[in-house]
Amino acid sequence: MCLPFQSAEDGLHTGIGRRLGAAICAFAYMGSRGGGHGRYHGAVLDTNARRFVQPLLDAIAAACQRMGIGANALTTCGMLVGVTAAALVCANQLVAAFFVLWLSGLIDAADGTLARLTGATPFGAVMDITFDRVVELSVIAALAWRHPDARFEMVVLAGVIAIAMSLFLSIGAAIQNASAKSFHYAPGLGERTEAFICLSLMIVDPERLMLWTWVFVAVIVFTMGQRVVHLRRMLR
Repeated sequence: MCLPFQSAEDGLHTGIGRRLGAAICAFAYMGSRGGGHGRYHGAVLDTNARRFVQPLLDAIAAACQRMGIGANALTTCGMLVGVTAAALVCANQLVAAFFVLWLSGLIDAADGTLARLTGATPFGAVMDITFDRVVELSVIAALAWRHPDARFEMVVLAGVIAIAMSLFLSIGAAIQNASAKSFHYAPGLGERTEAFICLSLMIVDPERLMLWTWVFVAVIVFTMGQRVVHLRRMLR
């Protein structure tokens, strides 16, 4: 049943959004409990959920390689799909925005697998990090446009993301890289999967938009604290 001030479409979005929100929370809970053998390894969901989707990522990467599609082209495609999700938020197509956002995340994950097949480059790493932020900030801007009463929270979130990325990249420059990645990757709770879960909850549960925004801010701030501790330990 729709509230008096809601259209039938808004009521449908609210009902579906609540069910999607519950499913997202359940996924996050199960992912945080899987693997790890009781030890914390930094990214909770990126680490535990990766093994479930890696066969699909391998298949996408292999298909792109056969078709001559490079990792940078796939990265660009993922960014454009993510910006499309933001446009759908502006159009109040929340369920479609949710699925398109996760499609962009799938493409974003596949580009890393493809890069490992064809040879990763520093330019590709820069593109990947930059376009990830383009997608996140596009969705945040769309939510701010759609919900004027939450614009302060959106500005705070965007600012915290900027500070967190400055810290992340500064740590990457300060510590010698000994991993397969293009630079030293400081671990932390809030990685790409966690960010997508927070953005998804903000999209599909607009009634609690401010709550989910502050949850996202808290996850980022906690992650920054973890990375500062990691930096101090690595520089000893």
